Amino acid sequence: MLTETMTAALNAQINKELRAFYTYLSMAAYFEDDGLKGFAAWMRHHAEEEMLHAMKIYDFVLQRRGRVTLQAIDAPRASWESAKNAFEDALHHEQNVTASIHALVDTARKEGDHATETFLIWFVNEQVEEEEIVDEVLQKVTRIGDFAPALFLLDRDLATDAAAAATSAEGTSEGA
Repeated sequence: MLTETMTAALNAQINKELRAFYTYLSMAAYFEDDGLKGFAAWMRHHAEEEMLHAMKIYDFVLQRRGRVTLQAIDAPRASWESAKNAFEDALHHEQNVTASIHALVDTARKEGDHATETFLIWFVNEQVEEEEIVDEVLQKVTRIGDFAPALFLLDRDLATDAAAAATSAEGTSEGA
């Protein structure tokens, strides 16, 4: 069973993951409205990943006989000055989630909760990947600047990436 402290911390993380879902979904809507459907598809895919992360923690809390307590989620930002600015926000958001996951691991250690600590290692590794992926696109968008032809090529590439990731996720879920 989870301690009250660990349950509260995990519930707070569920909220942060759902907030991340909202943030990426809002970015997807922004890019869709801006006519960058590849950027929108990429952000929507990442929104769906954040929802999966929230549900992974949700299921773990229930498995450990904890009580899931959902909290309010503030409305996310709805627009950005540029693609670069949106990706800067996305990277900053991922860095905050990483810090939160690290704090959860610290809490699990303090609580002597080895099962939760082991469970959270997947998230530690996932956050390394998440930050790398967002930063990679941010570096490309930074190099491109306002050069529209390059932005449209990157939009096409991100659409391809999102489609490949969705196909990969479908294959993974079918095998589960």
